[in-house]
Amino acid sequence: MHDMTLTELARALEAGEFTSRQLTESLLERIKRLDGELNSFISVTAEQALAAADAADAARARGEAGPLTGLPLALKDIFCTEGVRTSCGSKMLDNFIAPYDANVVEKLKTAGTVSLGKTNMDEFAMGSSNENSYYGPVKNPWDLSAVPGGSSGGSAAAVAAGLVPAALGTDTGGSIRQPAAFCGITGLKPTYGRVSRYGMVAYASSLDQAGPMARTAEDCALLLSAIAGHDLRDSTSVARGVPDYCAELGASLSGLKIGLPKEYFGDGLDPAVESAIREAVKVYESLGATVQEVSLPHTHHAIPAYYVIAPAEASSNLSRYDGVRFGHRCDAPHDLEDLYKRSRAEGFGDEVKRRILIGTHTLSEGFFDAYYKKAQQVRRLIRQDFMDAFEEVDVLMGPSTPTPAFDLGANKDPVSMYLQDIYTIAINLAGIPGISVPAGAVDGRPVGLQILGPHFAESQLLNVAHQFQQVTDWHQQRPAFGKENA
Repeated sequence: MHDMTLTELARALEAGEFTSRQLTESLLERIKRLDGELNSFISVTAEQALAAADAADAARARGEAGPLTGLPLALKDIFCTEGVRTSCGSKMLDNFIAPYDANVVEKLKTAGTVSLGKTNMDEFAMGSSNENSYYGPVKNPWDLSAVPGGSSGGSAAAVAAGLVPAALGTDTGGSIRQPAAFCGITGLKPTYGRVSRYGMVAYASSLDQAGPMARTAEDCALLLSAIAGHDLRDSTSVARGVPDYCAELGASLSGLKIGLPKEYFGDGLDPAVESAIREAVKVYESLGATVQEVSLPHTHHAIPAYYVIAPAEASSNLSRYDGVRFGHRCDAPHDLEDLYKRSRAEGFGDEVKRRILIGTHTLSEGFFDAYYKKAQQVRRLIRQDFMDAFEEVDVLMGPSTPTPAFDLGANKDPVSMYLQDIYTIAINLAGIPGISVPAGAVDGRPVGLQILGPHFAESQLLNVAHQFQQVTDWHQQRPAFGKENA
């Protein structure tokens, strides 16, 4: 059962091959046996999962099952879940029990899904390797000496290792697509505003977006249909109808115009990764697509602009963690100032402190116009680059990451780590959707193909990815980890 996709499990449950409880028990036992080595989960909610599975089986028996009824998944530990610890991978929230459900959690519960627990992540979603978690680094099931990517590395590793068929992640600068690429799974970052951020702990409010992570584009379509939609509680949520993303799979790619940004194939790209991506593009040509080179001339400004905007927003969002209302509180503070200083110093890790300091500096008097305002102007130019490109082509393609997964501890310099997101960050600045699909391997470590589209083009992206997965088998490859314990 652990090797089946979400769609395959849905069919098996409908056919009565096994019950949701049997499936849930099997996966919980697998998590118990294997996750001690991976560290992909922060909290496993076995009791709640079994209760939800029983409720799903009862609904199916009454003839009330929907497409997701009884299907197990996991949630990145950034989504508030009523009665369950929501830590954001941080000591600051280690003792925080959420009193309500995030919008996406509400929707998934209503759909009848079974949450197995909360997955590990870089602290407050700040990182590209999942080494910044208070609960320790997550390991990549393809190679336990490698990182799984971040910040949604726990979700990606859990899906790749067969501990759960799908999971939710969040993407602020590539944190769904990059770990999906490193772990050989499919990850979709929707258009900004397509999925409500209500109850999703904020890192950078103008960039954060929740999305599905699974083995196939078809599975991601199934999940996106459930979690997308307008939410009055989120002022950034877009009032727009939600299509049936699964129903729109299967369209021919004949005549599809693909653009290859020349800036994505230059210095810094591993030649073996480039070769895998170009081979994937040839597959699309065989399916009737045409390919041309395009330019995104402001791409080289994306990382500096992002690392001004995101830390500035983080500095503002994380100011609420003061040791007073919730979260970590220092022992025996001498006065209010001591309470603030020591609670924050003890509760936040080094990377979070680094970004708070950067953000506070860029927002300070005398520096706002020079840094934050200028970064927002660059952001507008980056967005326009994409809009101009989509006047010429239907989708853009390129590598998700410049290299395959790197070794744990390999990138000690923060700037080197930030450069890992060179192909993903601009997409968040522009607010457009992007998906990463498995498209090869280098020395046993997966390579991801990134496919980008204009705003609200998720249906097209999912279909383009799905058609690739109909004629290739990279998404069917499984790591050796856990096979001997299947």
